[in-house]
Amino acid sequence: MDRNTIMFDAFKTQKNNKQILSEVYNALEEKDYNPIDQLVGYLISGDPSYITSYNNARTLIKGIDRDELIAEMLREYIGK
Repeated sequence: MDRNTIMFDAFKTQKNNKQILSEVYNALEEKDYNPIDQLVGYLISGDPSYITSYNNARTLIKGIDRDELIAEMLREYIGK
């Protein structure tokens, strides 16, 4: 029996911040929340109850470093 080691790149299987935010946004929208207000509340307070658990959105958003995300959004906003 020939055994081969299967390698995969864990970073390719992980979602990036933009993908996660998009999924969380969609989950909030599907549950009739205002996604922008809910995400801002979460980013400012760190309270995960701003994010619905629907479609695993709360777990997804907690996988993002809030400070890093805010810095990333600010750099994108100002073009730096």
